[in-house]
Amino acid sequence: MSRGDAGLLADSLVAADVRGIHSHGVLRAPEYVEKLLSGGVDPKGRPRVVSDRAAALVVHGGNSMGQIGAWFAMGLAIERARASNVAAAAVRGSNHCGAMFYYATRALSEDMIGIAMTNALPTMAPWGGKDKIVGINPLAVAIPCGNEPHVALDAAFSYSSHGKIRVYGQKGVPIPATWAFDSKGVPTTDAAKAMEGLLQPIGEYKGVGLAIVSGMLSTLLSGASYGAESGNMIDGAKAGHDGHIFIAINIAGFEDVARFKSRADGIVRQIRESAPIAGSARLFAPGGLEAETEANYRRDGIPLNATTWEGIESAAKRAGAAR
Repeated sequence: MSRGDAGLLADSLVAADVRGIHSHGVLRAPEYVEKLLSGGVDPKGRPRVVSDRAAALVVHGGNSMGQIGAWFAMGLAIERARASNVAAAAVRGSNHCGAMFYYATRALSEDMIGIAMTNALPTMAPWGGKDKIVGINPLAVAIPCGNEPHVALDAAFSYSSHGKIRVYGQKGVPIPATWAFDSKGVPTTDAAKAMEGLLQPIGEYKGVGLAIVSGMLSTLLSGASYGAESGNMIDGAKAGHDGHIFIAINIAGFEDVARFKSRADGIVRQIRESAPIAGSARLFAPGGLEAETEANYRRDGIPLNATTWEGIESAAKRAGAAR
């Protein structure tokens, strides 16, 4: 990869780790190195605009690492929203792009709201079914505040992700019984059985419905592959088939920015100061816990388990990188 692209990809992984989202951090390095060395993903791939209609853009990722095309597209949405107040960039020809907050929060410094969605390989079934045809298709929304931590929701529509289940498996810790089904559709606490089975959706049929809608928005507007068209968890993803969508909303086009941020601060404080139930020490608005984790990790360092370090070292050797 070019130095700039490699730096962006590395930054996206560390940004996830520093917020405590280790499922999308440097844990992914071996997987990404393999994608680049196998010839599937193009390390030199360049994203480009293939349709430009005022506030509606379509980007082809050029089969680059997903982070490259996603960052490019979010930047375009922000740029257009300065003039049009709302703009969207849909992406095809892309690959796994990591944690979605990384793109949504890019809009915050521009006094904009950022929204990011992506498709994912099928790991869930329609509610009441057993065929693995629905991805967890995450959504991220970032809303700027004034003095309080910015609101930053980044959530898939399953109780957990395969990445988190992998982390639990590496630690030898049972997963919660609400996270996954085994291959027979029975709830399991065994990480290995969960990886072979189905992820459980949040909110039952509501979670699956949200996942389907997010997946459709992430793929149909750009012409990217939906669901099983993009691959599966056994054979892996098909290179260059992923789709995403990025939306920027310019607050100044709707409301006085200072007043908006002041009211957002009030909402965050209201949540933080509201009464917790027994056994819950503190309450956070979306992104508040991650902001606190980031402050602690920047001060004390980011803890990584031995398996993650071994994976990084193995990937470095495979790529011929110096220690």
